[in-house]
Amino acid sequence: MLHINNLTYRIGGRLLLEDASVAVPEGHKVGIVGRNGVGKSTLFRLILGEIPMEGGSVTLPRNARIGTVAQEAPGGPESLLETVMAGDTELSALHAEAETATDPHRIAEIQIRLADIDAHSAEARAAVLLTGLGFTEEQQQGPCSALSGGWRMRVALAAALFAKPDVLLLDEPTNYLDLEGAIWLKSFIRDYPHTIVLISHDRDLLNEAVSYILHLERGKLTLYQGNYDSFERQRREKQALTVKLKKKQEDQREHMMAFVERFRYKASKARQAQSRLKALSKLEPIAELVENHVAPFFFPNPEKAIAPPLVKWDKVSVGYAENKPVLRNITLRLDPEDRIALLGSNGNGKSTFAKLLCGKLNAMAGEMKAPARLTVGYFAQHQLDEVSPDRTPYSYFAELMPDQPEAKRRAKLGAYGFGAQLADSRCETLSGGEKARLLFALAAFHAPHILVLDEPTNHLDVDSREALIMAINDYEGAVILISHDRHIIETCVDELWLVHDGTVTRFDGDMDDYTRLVLERSRQNRRAGRAAKTVQPEQRPAAKPVAAPKATDKLDRKMDELRGKIDILDKALSDPQIFAREPKKAADFGKLRAKLAAELEDFENQWLEAQI
Repeated sequence: MLHINNLTYRIGGRLLLEDASVAVPEGHKVGIVGRNGVGKSTLFRLILGEIPMEGGSVTLPRNARIGTVAQEAPGGPESLLETVMAGDTELSALHAEAETATDPHRIAEIQIRLADIDAHSAEARAAVLLTGLGFTEEQQQGPCSALSGGWRMRVALAAALFAKPDVLLLDEPTNYLDLEGAIWLKSFIRDYPHTIVLISHDRDLLNEAVSYILHLERGKLTLYQGNYDSFERQRREKQALTVKLKKKQEDQREHMMAFVERFRYKASKARQAQSRLKALSKLEPIAELVENHVAPFFFPNPEKAIAPPLVKWDKVSVGYAENKPVLRNITLRLDPEDRIALLGSNGNGKSTFAKLLCGKLNAMAGEMKAPARLTVGYFAQHQLDEVSPDRTPYSYFAELMPDQPEAKRRAKLGAYGFGAQLADSRCETLSGGEKARLLFALAAFHAPHILVLDEPTNHLDVDSREALIMAINDYEGAVILISHDRHIIETCVDELWLVHDGTVTRFDGDMDDYTRLVLERSRQNRRAGRAAKTVQPEQRPAAKPVAAPKATDKLDRKMDELRGKIDILDKALSDPQIFAREPKKAADFGKLRAKLAAELEDFENQWLEAQI
C-alpha cells in the first residue's frame, strides 16, 4: 500500500533519513517509534509531500486517498458537526455539485455516489466521533470558535477520522485527549477498515491498537511485526545477536592479523599472508551498538515524615465562582505512600481537585484538614508555556539556592539530568521533553510529601516515560496522577478515584473495569442520541402541542427531498437509450430509486403516526 524507497533527507546539515525504505502492508495499523528528534514528524511531512525529499520516493496505489489531522485547529463560526463533515472533501464536493447540476444523468450519478459513501448517515457518523472524543450534543451544535485550543484539536482529529482516507497518518493523536478519549480512540483505530500509520509514545496504544512497529533509528526504518512489547523483545534479541557477531568478528580479525604479523616476511607464507590482508580489507565492520542514554528522573523523598492522614476531606465543595461549586460532597483521605490516579472525562473537575489539594483553590464548604508543614509539588502540562524563554535551568536553581556555591547548584542540576551545556541553555532552545524535566525538578525541589502530576508524559518518548515510572516508584511520598497514558497508571498506581457527576469517589475496580465502563457509556450515549432524534407520539408532552408540527415539518422536508431525487432518477431512466448504452448505470439508478422509494414510504408512515 505505502512504499518508501531509499528516502534521504537532512535538515540544517543533520542527516535524519538515509536511504530509508519500507513497505507498509495494506489495511494494517503501524506505530512509528523512535527517540525524540530522530525525524518521525519530518517523515510524515515527506509522505504528505509538504517538504521536498533529497532523494528517494514515496508511492501509493493510484487514486488512494491519504489524510492527516490539520495542523491548524478549526476556529470559525461553523458548528462542530459541520466542521467534521467538511473533513470529507468528496462528500462536500458532491453536495455542492448537487446544488447546481442540471443534467439528469449527472445528478443521478451524484446521488448514486452519495448513497455509496453513506451520505445520509454523515451527520450521525460525525456525532458518534465527536461523542467518543468527549463532546456533548449541545457542544456539537455550537461553533468551533467557542472552544479552547486543545478541544479544537479534538475537532480536527474527528474531521480526519470522518474522512476515512485509505492511509491515515496520526501524529501523537492522544496528546490532546483525556484517558476516556484515548480509550475510545484505541477502539476506533482497531476497527478502522483502512491503513493507519501513527506516531505515538503511548505504550498502551502501541500494544493494543497496532499490528506492526516501524522503528526509526540512525536514519533507517525497520519494520517489526507485532505490538510494542513484541518489538522490544525482538530488538533486544537483535542487539544481543549484533554484540555476539561483533565479538566473533573481532576474534576473527585478531586471528588473521596475528597470522599476517607472524608470516608476512616469510617467503613460503607471504602469499597466504597477503590473501588474509585482502580478506581483512573486505571484512565489513559490524556497527558498534550505541544505546542512547536516557537521563534518569529524580524525586527526592520527604525529609520528615507526617503521620497519616496527610489530607482529609469531609463533605468538601470547591469551585471558581461563589455558590457555583464544580465539585461537592468530597469525603476522602490521603495517606503517606498512597498512589492515586484520578479518572474522569476532561471538564469533570480533575484539575480542580488537584488545585484544591495544592492550595491554589480553597474549600467553599465542608472541611479539609492537612498539617501545617505539609508540602505539595505540582506539575501540570500547561506550565511548559509559562517557562521564561530567556532564562536558563541554572538561573532557576540559582534562585532556589541563593546561599549555595555554584558547584552545589550544578551538582543538583546534574542529579536532575542537566549537564553543563544543558544547564546553561536558554529555555527557548529546550525541547518539550527537556522543559518537562525542568518543571519536574522545580516541582520536586523541596522534597514534597505529595506529588501531583497532571499529564506528565505528553512530551516524553517511550524510554523517558519508563525512566519517569522508575522515579515515581522510587519516590516515598504520596502521588496523585492525572494521565491519559494507561501504562503509567497501571505501573505506578495502587488506587483509582473517579471524578464524575460533580464529586470524587473511590472506583471499585481496575483499569480493565474502567475501560469497559467508558466504552459502555459511549454506546449508551449513541443509543440515547438516536432515541432522542426519533420522537415517539406517546413521549410528546400534551402541554407542548408545538412539538408535533415541528416533527412533521422536518418529515415534510425529508419527504420533499426524497421526491425530488426520485423525480431526477425517473427522468434519467425515461431515456430508452440508457439501457442499451449503459446497462450497468441503468441498473444502479433502478436500485437507488427502489431504495429511495422505500425510505419515502417509511417517512410517510412516520408522518401519519405524528398526526395521531
